[in-house]
Formats: sequence, C-alpha cells, structure tokens
Amino acid sequence: MKIKGVHHIAILTDRYEESKQFYTTILGFEIINETYRAERDSYKLDLAINGTYCIELFSFPEYKERNSFPESKGLRHLAFAVDDVKKWIEFLRIKNVDVQDVRVDEITGRKFTFFYDPNGQPLELYEG
Repeated sequence: MKIKGVHHIAILTDRYEESKQFYTTILGFEIINETYRAERDSYKLDLAINGTYCIELFSFPEYKERNSFPESKGLRHLAFAVDDVKKWIEFLRIKNVDVQDVRVDEITGRKFTFFYDPNGQPLELYEG
C-alpha cells in the first residue's frame, strides 16, 4: 500500500462569503464547483491552484471552535509555495491582510511568512 499524494484540504468556515472572496480574489484560487446543500444548509466550494484541485471550503450553520494557533496540537498551518515572498507581503498588505514580515528558514535559507485567513486558520507562504 502506498499513498499517492494529498487529494485535498478541507476548511470549515462560519464566514463563507468572506472566506470565498479571500481564497479566490486575494489568494487567486480558481473555483471548480460551488454547491449549496439544502439538507445541511451549507455550501461546499471546490478550489484549485493552477488547475489542480486542492481545497474544499465548507460552511455549516453549526460548528465548534478549534484552537488554530501555530503551536496548538493538530493541523499547524497550510503552506503555499510562491516565487517571491516579499512581493506577496506587499500585495497582502495592500489588501489589508495582516501579514508578518519576511522570515528566513534557518535550515533551508528560504524566505517565508505567516498570516491568517478570515477564520483564523494559519497560512504560510514559502519561497521556492
């Protein structure tokens, strides 16, 4: 048995429209499909990067809060590969996203930064 790769990442939001706008307009994900499920009173938004399916954004009327800080047990953060971290920081700040200054990975020497989505999910941009 062998795992072939990561199929998708599921994110649950209580701020669906704001999260949809954030992931598509600001981060540039493409919408593959958007489905409203009346029996659950929820949306499921399938998103892609460069045509590759990777995120499912869900809304549910009833949800439970989860600690979502980088040192909390469980999913620590989602990291996205980019060509130029500094340019992304400038872009995100223009869009009023609170983003950290450039950091350098002491092991690889590559630049990275952290910020949060509208739900408090830690996100990382990693150069390379």
